[in-house]
Amino acid sequence: MAKLVSKTYGEALYSAAAENGRTTEIMQEIEELQKILDDNPEFEGLMLHPGIPKQEKQEIINSVFGGRVSDELSGFFRIVVENERYRDLTAIFEYYTAKVKEADGIGIAYVTTAEELTETRRAEVKKRLLETTSYNTMEMHYRTDTSLIGGMVIRIGDRVVDSSIRTKLNDLTRQLLQIQLG
Repeated sequence: MAKLVSKTYGEALYSAAAENGRTTEIMQEIEELQKILDDNPEFEGLMLHPGIPKQEKQEIINSVFGGRVSDELSGFFRIVVENERYRDLTAIFEYYTAKVKEADGIGIAYVTTAEELTETRRAEVKKRLLETTSYNTMEMHYRTDTSLIGGMVIRIGDRVVDSSIRTKLNDLTRQLLQIQLG
């Protein structure tokens, strides 16, 4: 459900920004806004508090962000609060950012390996991803997960390539369990 909400709202924001030719500007505003919100967790508590009426929350948004962010973003922010979707704001912003980067030919790859990759190996992975995708550039995010045992898992958008030893062992186990001894 949260994915559907972030997509619906993210698409709406993207359409409004694209209509004015401001997708990149809005994305930069979102990045700054997200930093401010992350640094002030009490603001989220205020926006999620059930005892504060929506109208009052809207006034708070106007007083805090009015004139500091674009009209598109502040209007969008008010709609999110009006529809009680503040809890989904980060996911909406992530969807929007990914959409802008996709339109600009920038891929976002999440690479998980059992061990930390060297800079040389990271460069090889990035080069290979650029060769096998239609992206002009690639934004790479690396993390380690020792439970993979070996290999790697790469996620770009909704696509996942899992060449981890853990997955291969799980597949082999499943196949062996299906064999009926006669």
